[in-house]
Amino acid sequence: MGNLDGKVALVTGGSRGIGAAIAKRLAADGADVAITYERAAERAATVVKEVEALGRRGLALQADAADAGAVSSAVDRVAFELGGLDVLVNNAGVMTATPFESLSVDEVDHMLAVNLRAVVVATQAALRHLPRGGRVISIGSDLAERVPFPGVTLYSATKAALVGLTRGLARDLGPRGITATVVHPGSTDTDMNPADGPGAAGQLPHIALGHYAEAADVAATVAHVAGPDGRYLTGSAITVDGGFTA
Repeated sequence: MGNLDGKVALVTGGSRGIGAAIAKRLAADGADVAITYERAAERAATVVKEVEALGRRGLALQADAADAGAVSSAVDRVAFELGGLDVLVNNAGVMTATPFESLSVDEVDHMLAVNLRAVVVATQAALRHLPRGGRVISIGSDLAERVPFPGVTLYSATKAALVGLTRGLARDLGPRGITATVVHPGSTDTDMNPADGPGAAGQLPHIALGHYAEAADVAATVAHVAGPDGRYLTGSAITVDGGFTA
């Protein structure tokens, strides 16, 4: 028996990296898991197969996080096809390392749409389905708390906004018995930020433990928040960064 037996979870942007690790961990803990993806259909199908190999139902839906209508429809479809929704993990996100003075309005609008507006839209849609005991978990970044290098100003701002959003949600949703939490990963070994990639040299000196996280480390924290032991966590930011912000 798993901590999440009988539960249904949706992980946005779950076809790779941290999102895929979260989807697989929630399935290992007993949940049926749906994911959304933008373009990586083959990777999404692989995640679904891995979820199903764990004995759970899996579902992959194409939905561009920048398209508010697609995001809302995907949430409703998950609840319809899997028979409900208990855990929403707002994981989809984008990052561009651009000097602040060079940011275009289109870049600003796109990052705000994906990193913030999509979270609002998905959460609003999820509230049509989440029962008492439901969870809203948003994936932020340790760059919301500390910015030791240039070029990530807008990204940091969007992730910092998730903290205020989460605190407000805790107040709004508390009377309904639904919790809201943000998990801030640090430098995590994924194809977007590989531990042996060119960007690692600038990040490693800031990490107290001296090495990147694995995606499974972040997934383990999300699973704790989603499970019964996370029932009293709300309005909180949990940082999983090996001491980057210490």
